[in-house]
Amino acid sequence: MTKVVSAVVFDAYGTLFDVYSVTALAERLAPGQGTALSLHWRAKQLEYSWLVSLMAPSPATGAIADFSIVTAQALDHAAATLGLKLEDSERNALLDSYLHLEAFADAPAALAALAPRPRWVLSNGSQAMLTPLVAQSPLAGDLDGVLSVETAGVFKPSPRVYKLAVERLGLPTSRIAFVSSNGWDAIGAKAFGFTTFWVNRTGAPVDRHGAPPDRIIASLDQLPAAVKAWESTPR
Repeated sequence: MTKVVSAVVFDAYGTLFDVYSVTALAERLAPGQGTALSLHWRAKQLEYSWLVSLMAPSPATGAIADFSIVTAQALDHAAATLGLKLEDSERNALLDSYLHLEAFADAPAALAALAPRPRWVLSNGSQAMLTPLVAQSPLAGDLDGVLSVETAGVFKPSPRVYKLAVERLGLPTSRIAFVSSNGWDAIGAKAFGFTTFWVNRTGAPVDRHGAPPDRIIASLDQLPAAVKAWESTPR
């Protein structure tokens, strides 16, 4: 019996959109420190999302995971670490840059090649961040919708987040492929039950805290063929 991928769900930040495209602006605002600022910002952004999730109250309280808050807090920490005193206008410009991140060059063709399967985004971002980001990108025409963790009230890799895709698509986990460039995210989705494809652009080692992703690829260019190969593998 062959396997079937009926829908493909993508992480947004770092997978379809380059979070380090903010570096050029960061360098203009903080000459000589743009790269360090963007790297520390992203690292703290992820760290804070995990910490907020661990500290979150019960979902019955209606807690909201707001990635814009986490992103702002991470930027402030990054600036303080580097001894930067950003003006309010500079801080706002950096935060606004998350609404205009560059799509990876290999993303449009990969999304198009996966049609007619539904192709969705499932992201830590809020709808207020994701909607304009997708709309201004060359990916808008090849994405069928966007799911935000704010509905679950917690950040990835909580199972409550991945469950949003199952509920929206009306498919069993075994027929949903999940694609992320974040190894911890791919492993979290694998633990939930998705077939996972890790876009390992940097050649990083696989994390050890869970079962490895089903397939590891170096770029989104390789994704359509990887999905096809996985489908043709007997159960």
